[in-house]
Amino acid sequence: MSAFLQSLLLATVIITVLMTVTAWALWFERKFAARMQSRLGPTMVGRSGLLQPIADLLKLLQKEDILTTHADGLLFNLAPLLAAAAAIGTAAAIPFSPTIVGANLDLGVLFLLAMGAVTVLPVFAAGWASNNKFALLGGMRAIAQSISYEVPLLLAALVPVILSGSMNVNEIITFQSNHGWFLYWPFFLGIPAFVLFLLAMLAESNRIPFDIPEAESELVAGVTTEYTGMKFALFYMAEYVHTLVASAAASALFLGGWDGPFAPGLHWMVAKTLTLFVAIYWMRWTLLRFRSDQLMRIAWYVLVPTGVVLVAGAAVWVVAMS
Repeated sequence: MSAFLQSLLLATVIITVLMTVTAWALWFERKFAARMQSRLGPTMVGRSGLLQPIADLLKLLQKEDILTTHADGLLFNLAPLLAAAAAIGTAAAIPFSPTIVGANLDLGVLFLLAMGAVTVLPVFAAGWASNNKFALLGGMRAIAQSISYEVPLLLAALVPVILSGSMNVNEIITFQSNHGWFLYWPFFLGIPAFVLFLLAMLAESNRIPFDIPEAESELVAGVTTEYTGMKFALFYMAEYVHTLVASAAASALFLGGWDGPFAPGLHWMVAKTLTLFVAIYWMRWTLLRFRSDQLMRIAWYVLVPTGVVLVAGAAVWVVAMS
């Protein structure tokens, strides 16, 4: 089999797994939230509601496709596709095992951060193209939030890059397998950087307590106000895929990725990623949403200075240990 066909097959498998996990993540979150709130969650379709994602998909496919008056049809229809494509494309540089990686890039960390930042552009395009003031306001909030939290996200990601001396994600994992995960050594840099990365990741993925661009009580439904059917579902799916891929990136950068006791491999990467994924659900259904001013203050007054200190500390540590 040629290298091109191998890459195509691997990409197909990765995308299929991402889509499957995302579909049943919706079911899991609804059951998880129901347990926390003394409810049952989905129960009607399949055993314990396991087929609810398929039922939701069939329902959304039958919804009427509506284009509002004076909306920009091209941008309006293109934005959901671009949001989903950008979220899925981020997974290309994630090494799920020593051999399972879509693209083993020398600048893999840069690619992850760049693709993560690109996801906000379709969101703003959707708000602009909808010809709706609430959708536009949601898009502007999304831009402000993304720009603000991209800075601490970058600073947090730089800590493992500096400590390992590489921007290749696979090499960062290999360094951790030889010297210890960054979460526990050097712990005074790894733990704060991991927490910083996790908080900024929540903001990038629009998850509570950082889901200001949606804010249903204030903006109806943010940029998705005018979207129906599968176009709405693509935005919804993009958020979940982004959260899943960001959990995988955090696992790779701070938790050793596919490295683990007994036998390193795919199973460790999957276990770490899904553990972070569930932790994000837990935070979502536990915490309250920040106000816009609180969200900006946290980013620029707390997270950014903390990130600068951590990057400087990582540089000093590398020089001191060399």
